[in-house]
Formats: sequence, structure tokens, C-alpha cells
Amino acid sequence: MIMFNNVSMQYSETNEVALNKVNFLVEKGEFVFIIGASGAGKSTITHLITREIQPTEGTILINGKDTSTIKRRQIPYFRRNIGMVFQDFRLLESKTVYENVAFALEITGTSSKQIRRIVPNVLGMVGLSAKANVMPNQLSGGEMQRVALARAMANDPGLLIADEPTGNLDPTNAEEIMKILLDINKHGTTILVVTHDVNTVNRMKQRVIEIQNGIIVRDEQEGSYVCMEEGVE
Repeated sequence: MIMFNNVSMQYSETNEVALNKVNFLVEKGEFVFIIGASGAGKSTITHLITREIQPTEGTILINGKDTSTIKRRQIPYFRRNIGMVFQDFRLLESKTVYENVAFALEITGTSSKQIRRIVPNVLGMVGLSAKANVMPNQLSGGEMQRVALARAMANDPGLLIADEPTGNLDPTNAEEIMKILLDINKHGTTILVVTHDVNTVNRMKQRVIEIQNGIIVRDEQEGSYVCMEEGVE
């Protein structure tokens, strides 16, 4: 569960108001798109959720816990329940597919026995069992993003944040990634997708939160990608 209650964010270095009294609630198990132009405030929302920054005003609750009460030394443990997927994949080029996923478990202290059980399972989930020993530079963009998804799911997080997950993919691979995200969501993981991908949003008809200039201007169930400023769907 994610709750933003009158959250504002102003960066002291630039005096930029990134968010202005933002309110929304994402229930456990929801699938939500966050859309908006560059600089609208989408990245600020994800950085607040992961406690990379703290709000200037307001309260953020993640699974009922006020993030402002999380001590610095507790932040890495807090983040273990949040999987992250990025547009640029961020794979370790010197490690195989298996090792990339295993690394996410190693840094959390998971035992070797558990790693040997978990990694094949998550690679199977994204359809990459046969690519376990392949290096990232031998993969297509769609396959690299599937490795990134497997890595994000290795610790079985309750929340998965995907930041422009289809941004570097062709339509076919983009659709495949979204099918995997939907399947993950059906098993109970909350999915938050930050995207500019008009076709994906329109096709999937999930909840859409649109932000403009730090303000939420639309929150719709079964929404589409509507550019309100230009009046274009």
C-alpha cells in the first residue's frame, strides 16, 4: 500500500517545486501507470517512495509505515521490499544472466542454497531459463529487460516500480514485457509503471495517474493516455 497525503516537494538548491500537495492511494495488488511530461514530477514520486529524498511537506506511508520515521541505517532493508526496473536495464556487463540475478540476492545476505533455488525460478518466470549462462552483450534489448525484471523480483518484493520499462524496446518486446508485469501483478505484487508509452497505456486499460507541473490532474480506473494540455488522445 502506498499513500501520499498532501505531499509537497521543493528542492532547496533550485527552489523548484516538484510536487504540490499530491494525494493518492495505491492499494496492495494494484497495477498503476504514472504518466506526464518530462519534469512533471514522476521521478520525484518514485524517489520519495524509495526514500532517496524526503518531502518538504506531507506524509508518505508505505505498507502503513511513515517513511519519515525510517532511520538512515534502515533504508537498505526498507528497499528490499521494492523492486526497481529501469529503461537502460543496468545489468552488470561482466556477469552472466544467472550472476546478474544472483547478485541481487547476494547483497542481501541470501544463502547460496537459496540463491540456487530462487534464480532458476525467476529466470523461468521471464522465459530466460535457456539464457542463464549468456552474457548481457549477447542478448536483445527485450531479453535484457527480462533479466532486469528477474533481478527485481529475486527478493520477492511487494512493490515493483518500473521506470520507462519499454522506452528502449520495439512494440513486440514492449508488449512482452508488459505481459510479464501483468503476470507478476496477478500473483499479488503491486506494480507502478512510470511511462511515456502511449500505445501500452491505451492497450492495457489499467489505472492511470497523470501529473502536470507537480499536481495530479487525473486519476482514472481503466484509463488511457490523454495529453490534456494538447487535447490529444
